[in-house]
Amino acid sequence: MVTTTWRKIVYPCWRPSTEGDGLFSNSFADDYGRSEGLLWYKDYGRHVYGDFSMAVVQANNIVEDQSQLVSGSMSSVDCGPQGTFVGVYDGHGGPEAARFINNHLFDNIKKFTSQNEGMSADVINRAFLATEEEFLSLVRQQWAIQPQIASVGSCCLVGLICDGLLYIANAGDSRVVLGKLDNTFNEVKAVQLSAEHNASYESVRDELHSLHPDDSQIVVLKHMVWRVKGIIQVSRSIGDAYLKRSEFNRAPLLQKFRVREPFHKPILKAEPSIVVQKLYPEDQFLIFASDGLWEHLSNQEAVDIVNNSPRNGSARKLIKAALREAAKKREMRYSDLKQIERGVRRHFHDDITVIVLFLDSNLISQSPCNGPMLSVRGGGGIPNGVNNLI
Repeated sequence: MVTTTWRKIVYPCWRPSTEGDGLFSNSFADDYGRSEGLLWYKDYGRHVYGDFSMAVVQANNIVEDQSQLVSGSMSSVDCGPQGTFVGVYDGHGGPEAARFINNHLFDNIKKFTSQNEGMSADVINRAFLATEEEFLSLVRQQWAIQPQIASVGSCCLVGLICDGLLYIANAGDSRVVLGKLDNTFNEVKAVQLSAEHNASYESVRDELHSLHPDDSQIVVLKHMVWRVKGIIQVSRSIGDAYLKRSEFNRAPLLQKFRVREPFHKPILKAEPSIVVQKLYPEDQFLIFASDGLWEHLSNQEAVDIVNNSPRNGSARKLIKAALREAAKKREMRYSDLKQIERGVRRHFHDDITVIVLFLDSNLISQSPCNGPMLSVRGGGGIPNGVNNLI
């Protein structure tokens, strides 16, 4: 069922993906998730406001998606607020920026929450910008020996539940969708909560033109795809130093990344779009995912899959549904797609990260008591000092 063109590309690299393939080559205990070839998953866990499910599938030679779920204290002080934090970091140009965010963003959230004596949209915004500055400092330190790190960046999607409020912060084109019960029709409907920063949207192109009124080439239609400066689709990110600071837009950075005209202010932004809203009993679950999922599933399709399936394994089921669609688009069987190794797999789908966060309104209405910190990283990364993963 594989078309002739794709057979020429794929067959030389066609072999079963085994436990030893890819980033997820280690066998972790259930507490840290399980891996099957290029798929890592933690089918079920408990956060302070309900259940959750996580899954990641690798397509690139080195997985560029990173993710984490932290539940417990949101502050550096003992008496700080309790909550649940979700982060999905979709890297591009390499894994370094996404890994950096995974290691630093939540610590910055805790620091600014402590300073602010509470959670707020400003706390989250400051944490994004602090993480950005820290990564750009790393780029400066590495510039002489690793200049390509200036071309590495990451989208950054964050969800945070604290004191009955849901905070959504996004820089890039990952997406969070709420499954909300419509009591009139007894249906669970999809509600997109995040604003996406991709030049394919006219509103994003308008924003770029307003921010750079003197640059007629701020967005360019290239091969039927709108790109910022003809290079990148996203207009907001953490990293991408070569489009933030002119000092990195020069040799020895590869020519393909360099902008011809000098610029005096950042072309891309790191500030996230932030939404804050109260949670209601009708709010059933949240689906956080990198754009690799949304390329193949609509918001409502994803919500229907979660709503009509057992909670256990819901994130893995979403990824499998996306891969089945990816295979169908290439006139392949899903079983054949699973045989393709990382790297070549990128011709068929992107790295995909999914975190499904189920919401228990009774728990949300209560003030969670201090308890053991829960911290899980997509792909099975074991955080330091955490001994009570569920």
